Amino acid sequence: MEKLRKVVNEIAYTRVHTNSPALHRSLVPILTIASSLYSAALQIRRSLYRFSLLQKHRLPVPVISVGNLSWGGNGKTPMVEYISQFLVDSGVSPLILTRGYAGGDEAKMLERHLRGGPVKIGVGANRAATAALFLEKYGCVDPSTLRTFFDLHERAEARAISEKIGSIILDDGMQHLSLSRDLEIVMLNGLNPWGNGHLVPLGPLREPLVALERADIAVVHHVDLITKQNLRDIENMIQGFKKSIPIFYSKMVPKYLFDVKNARSHVALEALRCASVLCVSAIGSADAFVKSIEMTGAHYVDRLDFSDHHLFEAQDVETMRRRAKGLEHKSNSKPIIVVTEKDYDRDPEILKCLDSYTVLVLCSELQITDVDNFDSTLMRALAAKFYVSS
Repeated sequence: MEKLRKVVNEIAYTRVHTNSPALHRSLVPILTIASSLYSAALQIRRSLYRFSLLQKHRLPVPVISVGNLSWGGNGKTPMVEYISQFLVDSGVSPLILTRGYAGGDEAKMLERHLRGGPVKIGVGANRAATAALFLEKYGCVDPSTLRTFFDLHERAEARAISEKIGSIILDDGMQHLSLSRDLEIVMLNGLNPWGNGHLVPLGPLREPLVALERADIAVVHHVDLITKQNLRDIENMIQGFKKSIPIFYSKMVPKYLFDVKNARSHVALEALRCASVLCVSAIGSADAFVKSIEMTGAHYVDRLDFSDHHLFEAQDVETMRRRAKGLEHKSNSKPIIVVTEKDYDRDPEILKCLDSYTVLVLCSELQITDVDNFDSTLMRALAAKFYVSS
């Protein structure tokens, strides 16, 4: 199954299959039919909501959706965390709604980062029902009070925060049509935002690009890893669908590492300098992860990629061990194995089985270019949406 996932992913990011392996070419017709069926189902579903045959739920507080148009690697979860902290700094207690997909690695990472603060996290496929449970338990901020929270001139860093919920962040919300939102943020993977341009499973797109018209803010992620020309091409594509949309840029900045045997440990990035490193990941944008490790000054970097959200098993650990031994012979030094936080949070215990090697977890932080303008745009958009809806 893992091999099939990898093949489908390779097809999704290949525009011409003339020189592809026979297995890839044999799967293209099947994936094309499946993609057409998915497109038809997507259109039917959207029509049902458009004509009110399916109900949209409206929540009593502003809803911020953070989503994407394609498979992983878009920086969606780090943006959810950033907005959560931004709202807390603005005096608002947010509720994050996430579906907890594929073992809930994203939800676990958010819980670990935000534990002990006023941010609440609700996990469940039916996010309207999950929101209702939290709103019943904690209540929501009075609308008249929210007006001051979303006024740019009323922000206060030291304001006491109520337990009541003041805003909801919809994680992976762009295709979650059953919940109304007041602000739509779309995250785009700058390394390859559209793939081959087809809908899943033939391509990586979860919706046609015309869905960009629904977005209020677009953020191009991994901006530090792409050329200026590629960035201009992405901007032109976005503005071709919505000329007026504000476009911002983000990147992941490595901060430190910790040992899988002790999540409270703190290892400086300098530990990788001049070292041999095996990057192991099951994420949507492994290229960005590997490049960030290369930038630490590692002497030799090898990689072992699994499909996004893959749950490591005993046979995978053996594969990691064999690859590490091969790297050890090649580099004449014992390598350090580095994984991402999502890989760690998916199953913290299994990586401890690699006890003959040092296994570290890379912790990175989302940084937004022109962050002050982004923050003010976010507040203005929230205020405008909220005042209209109220």
